[in-house]
Amino acid sequence: MDPAPATELTLVEVEGLMPGASNATLLARDHLGRPWVYKPARGEQPLWDFPPGTLGRREIASYRLSVALGLEVVPPTLVAEGPYGSGSAQRFLQEDFDWDPRSLIVGADPVLWPVVILDLLANNADRKIGHLLREPGEEQVWAIDNGLTFHTDDKLRTVMWSFAGETIPPEFVDRLDPEQAANAVADLLERTEIEALRTRVGAVRENPVHPPPPVHRPPMPWPVW
Repeated sequence: MDPAPATELTLVEVEGLMPGASNATLLARDHLGRPWVYKPARGEQPLWDFPPGTLGRREIASYRLSVALGLEVVPPTLVAEGPYGSGSAQRFLQEDFDWDPRSLIVGADPVLWPVVILDLLANNADRKIGHLLREPGEEQVWAIDNGLTFHTDDKLRTVMWSFAGETIPPEFVDRLDPEQAANAVADLLERTEIEALRTRVGAVRENPVHPPPPVHRPPMPWPVW
């Protein structure tokens, strides 16, 4: 892996733990008082299939990929230094708790295509229902918790299989540039992971159809929420 990317954000205060997270996930503020979801690398739980201390990089890479390909579906996520060391920081969202994404998921609503495409390209191993958020009074759907991504093996586990067999809209396909995608994450991932991303982007561009769920491994994350 290339040297660690330069710090983009400094967090000066931690207010407390965010509920329901399996890794250390903290509400923190920068020197302007803006809130961020801070995930220090030292607070990651070890996993058998992802290298330790890399989930924050994958969160940041998901954001950069979303921006590079015009999907714009991940809240700003930056390299951060904070009271508990280096990690990632994502813009804190005020969640609309009255909004339920399940009808959009079941109905394969086109508004979700940016999330679906991001997950295909990033090889997301953990897209749950609760990872889709909207802010009160807003229509933008955001995709959070993007740490289990960019594995070289086929890992796609998602609640979005209602899109299986659907053709990806041309306005998204036209933006899929393998080199642009690779360059966006070049300082965050292993070279083999970058090559795998480049291959996935090229494959989706050549055959812009959402694949069927796998039969040789679990297709859904658990729990699904």
